[in-house]
Amino acid sequence: MYCEGDSWGCYMPMRLSLTSIEPDPIERVVQLASESAVVIFSVSSCCMCHAAKRLFCGLGVNPTVYELDQEPRRQEMEKALSRLLDSSQTVPVVFIGGKLIGAMDRVMGSHINGTLVPLLKEAGALWL
Repeated sequence: MYCEGDSWGCYMPMRLSLTSIEPDPIERVVQLASESAVVIFSVSSCCMCHAAKRLFCGLGVNPTVYELDQEPRRQEMEKALSRLLDSSQTVPVVFIGGKLIGAMDRVMGSHINGTLVPLLKEAGALWL
């Protein structure tokens, strides 16, 4: 937060590029991930991404999906996701309640061990 006279305001740190002022890719990922209960970063032609989307829809969850192949800064976003995951695999990447869950292996592991549904309920993505 910053204070200017009597007015208070918030700002998001931005990185300056020569062509435009846009947020850092990791900051953009975190911002987008925090805007919905369930967020999936995907590529439309990826079969594992399709499986992740079907899993959540099958559970009665309507995830927000960002198709990276439609993102102008795709490579930067994929690199940011790769850094967040600490892995070379970039999609699908799932966030629940703004928290990074991980790639499909972590999502399926959570589903199989019974921790996925409680996470979804806690995030407000499921009511039952």
